[in-house]
Amino acid sequence: MTIQLPDTQGGLRSYEPRVEPLALTPGSPFTSRTVFSAAHVVADPFADTTPDSPAAVDWDATLAFRRHLWSHGLGVAEAMDTAQRGMGLDWAGAAELIRRSAAEAKSVGGRIACGVGTDQIASGTLEEVRAAYEEQLALVEESGAQAILMASRALAAAAKGPEDYLDVYGHLLRQSAEPVILHWLGPMFDPALEGYWGSSDLDTATDTFLEVIAAHSDKVDGIKVSLLDAQREIDLRRRLQSIGAARRASGKGGGGRREGVRCYTGDDFNYPELIAGDDHGFSHALLGIFDPLGPLAAEAVRVLDTGDVKGFRELLDPTVELSRHLFQTPTRFYKTGVVFLAWLAGHQSHFTMVGGLQSARSLPHFARAYELADGLGLFPDPAQAAARMKNLLSLYGVEQ
Repeated sequence: MTIQLPDTQGGLRSYEPRVEPLALTPGSPFTSRTVFSAAHVVADPFADTTPDSPAAVDWDATLAFRRHLWSHGLGVAEAMDTAQRGMGLDWAGAAELIRRSAAEAKSVGGRIACGVGTDQIASGTLEEVRAAYEEQLALVEESGAQAILMASRALAAAAKGPEDYLDVYGHLLRQSAEPVILHWLGPMFDPALEGYWGSSDLDTATDTFLEVIAAHSDKVDGIKVSLLDAQREIDLRRRLQSIGAARRASGKGGGGRREGVRCYTGDDFNYPELIAGDDHGFSHALLGIFDPLGPLAAEAVRVLDTGDVKGFRELLDPTVELSRHLFQTPTRFYKTGVVFLAWLAGHQSHFTMVGGLQSARSLPHFARAYELADGLGLFPDPAQAAARMKNLLSLYGVEQ
């Protein structure tokens, strides 16, 4: 069987789908790395909605996908960018998602961390931004999940300089019940976050970011860095080690964690090398690309648990081409490819997204995503994936 796939030049090419998927089975959590997959939400395709109306979520399918990730040993990073926070999913929808997913995690023994932001306000004063953060932090803590303090569009607009970030984050960290994950999301994911931490110069912004961490390292479990710059992450990771060493030397502890403040890579372009690490350390992971890669990524990390770095890279390196394709400019639309692959893989019965975001990528983009994912063996039922791809192509007028 062959499929006629469109290319970027307006032509068609023949592709022969693979017959057998990779043999990937569920397994236990990992021992060498802490790994979260940011998870997408499944829209209700029968809801009578418009792109600017509140999201209508298929809760059964959404929670089933989280159980799929947990079954492979992955943690779930909930209500994050991958779940379309600020791009189709409003705070009311995110709050319900957090409540439901946290309860589901408790019932199955899955690890979960949830995004804390300020998206219940479009803009406001620093006091209003802080109050919005506090409301969300309280809900996440009440749910029993770990908190991820996400970057705030409202804070980016209200802050006059680094001192405002130091004040707002310092206030939140002092009152947090448990150590949180700090999330630095770059403007390639959200243009409204340009100049976060008080400067568009990344070196200056990094200094402010690290000042927050150094002042409150007992309340920071780790950081998630999404700047798509591997060397910058490595440099930041090493500076975190210095903060941890200074804290231990002061006798203030660090919660008994041997590593101190963790670095969770959010670099969807360079994750294999960052997770593998070097002689000076490594990154843990909190990645959107692990939504479609879940079982394969889990298998790779279990190989890494045995000390086999070469085997880990042999499994994960070939996935980078797919990830770079999904996260290509404009990067913020990567969620469309993630949900598209979830549909082809049989995790949902349709290709509909909250906010109508299924229209955000082109047919050639979908065709290449299908080809790369199929080549990796990501589809549990390759024949079903091929049939669904053919249906989509026919919808666009590409007869098979």
